[in-house]
Formats: sequence, C-alpha cells, structure tokens
Amino acid sequence: MPPLPPPEDRTLRAVGARRRRAGVPDVAAFVRTLRTISRESEALVAVFDARAIAGERHLYSAWAHLGRARGRGESRLRERGAELALYVAGDDQLPRALEKVGVSAGTEEFVVVAEKPLVPEELLPRFELEADPRAYPRAPDVATLERLGIGAAERAAVPPAAWEGLVLERVALVELSAPAGRASAPKP
Repeated sequence: MPPLPPPEDRTLRAVGARRRRAGVPDVAAFVRTLRTISRESEALVAVFDARAIAGERHLYSAWAHLGRARGRGESRLRERGAELALYVAGDDQLPRALEKVGVSAGTEEFVVVAEKPLVPEELLPRFELEADPRAYPRAPDVATLERLGIGAAERAAVPPAAWEGLVLERVALVELSAPAGRASAPKP
C-alpha cells in the first residue's frame, strides 16, 4: 500500500473525539449540525462511531472511492457525507451502513471528518465534542471487524497485521452505480 500523504497535504482530515457530557448531544442534534454545516459549505463533513473506523487508510480509501464514483457520475445519494458512510461501512444500503458506522445514543468515541477548507478540530465545539486522540486513528481489532461484518472465518484467513486489508477490500467492493437512467447528480 502506498503511504498516505503527510497530514498538511491532505484534502480530507479527521480527528478523534468524545462527548463532553454523557448522552449530549443526541443523535438528532448531530444530524441537525451536519445539515447546517452542509448548507454553509460545499466541503464534505461526516461523523462516525470511532469503533467502526479501522485507521486512516480506511477513511481515505472510502473517500477516494467516493470521489471516483462521483467523477464518473455514479451516485445514489445527494449528500456526499451519507454516501461516504456507504463506502466506510462497505455496504451499499444506507440503513445498514449507518447501523455499522453511524452515530448512535451509545456512541462514546467519534471520528469527525472534513474536507478542506474546513478543519475537523474547529468543528468539534459545534458537535459538543472534545478532541480525543485515543479514539482515532487506531488499528482495527476484532470488535471493529465484527462491526463492519468481517467475521471470524475471514479474519482467520490472514494474520492480524493484514486485517486493515480486509477492511479496504470491503470498501473497494461497494458498488454504488445507480440503475441506468437513475443516477443522481452530484451535489455542486
């Protein structure tokens, strides 16, 4: 796998975070904040449950696949953040994808993702979160792989050092091309 560009050269950036107070904000507040930020900027912003993120390459691979699909005019969803969730989850159905990688009432650790010019660290107060470098980045573990639908048989086929590759394979297998004549236009 080629190395990731240095952090200062990345168009997509992410930061680990946690709630300041238990249960605050609730899921509806996250959604409202995401919608508000999306109206203010064309830059992609997404928030994921950190337990579902298998490191930096996981996010960057999902984002790159999203960009390539949109570049070909293949998109299912108007919102790129929601479509990114499909790739991150390795699933082509949004409800299942959000079940795997989305924020829930039980989420304690988060990954906030933003494209330049937005800075994820600067978005944390808007989500009522505080930075937590222990939440992200981290290597995939059994719980992360299980959450992403990668079971024991698949894990046993490769050494733990190669588990990241299992996640990247799932990302690459997501087929987002909409049925002929039904592709939606990418968000400007």
